Amino acid sequence: MAIDVTDATFQTEVIDRSHSVPVIVDLWAPWCGPCRTLGPIIEKVVDATGGKVVLVKVDTDQNPAISQAFQVQSIPAVFALKDGQVVDGFTGAYPEHIVQQFVDGLMPSEGEQQIATLLAEGTEGSFRAVLEIEPGNEDAIVGLAELLIARGENDQALQFLARIPESDRTRVVAAKARVHIAPDDDYDATLTALLDSVKTDDEARQQFVDILELMGPNDPRTAAFRKQLTARLY
Repeated sequence: MAIDVTDATFQTEVIDRSHSVPVIVDLWAPWCGPCRTLGPIIEKVVDATGGKVVLVKVDTDQNPAISQAFQVQSIPAVFALKDGQVVDGFTGAYPEHIVQQFVDGLMPSEGEQQIATLLAEGTEGSFRAVLEIEPGNEDAIVGLAELLIARGENDQALQFLARIPESDRTRVVAAKARVHIAPDDDYDATLTALLDSVKTDDEARQQFVDILELMGPNDPRTAAFRKQLTARLY
């Protein structure tokens, strides 16, 4: 069954969802005859995937921001997204066998399905099994690092994290591995004490940055402490 998406729900229902499953966006309008032809066809084909592909529908008359984002010139216009990026698409009404080919091209391979199953298991053994198949899989490395940190094997966690490029996710997990402060510490005193050393002491500077990662961007103190860090460094 297709999900009706609006400008307000597009981020959650399309961009965010596409990180876990391919999402097809069908842009249409009530007055569009070819849209009424294509709609039932694409719904039938996507429904047959059993949830391995998700279909969302966007009424372009009611949601102009989405149309502008896709730079739609005519409808029906169909786009496929994976991991937040458009990977395929077409314009116009096509017969079922063409739509079937389009959807088949988005289906996860046997290897991808195996990895998804192992990641969903979420155990040390399953994460290590994923890394045997795909050594640079970020989800497996982050998941394994979290488990290692939970049992105090912080150095090993950092070794795994070093295998892949740094990202927002890996910075936070690496910070957990490096910062040895009681969970109930509010960080203020520690950060204030570190400020005098951040310019000349690499370890102090790293600890300061790691604590800010753990606090996160939503903590109102983070921005203020970042400004103080910048002032001390430059």
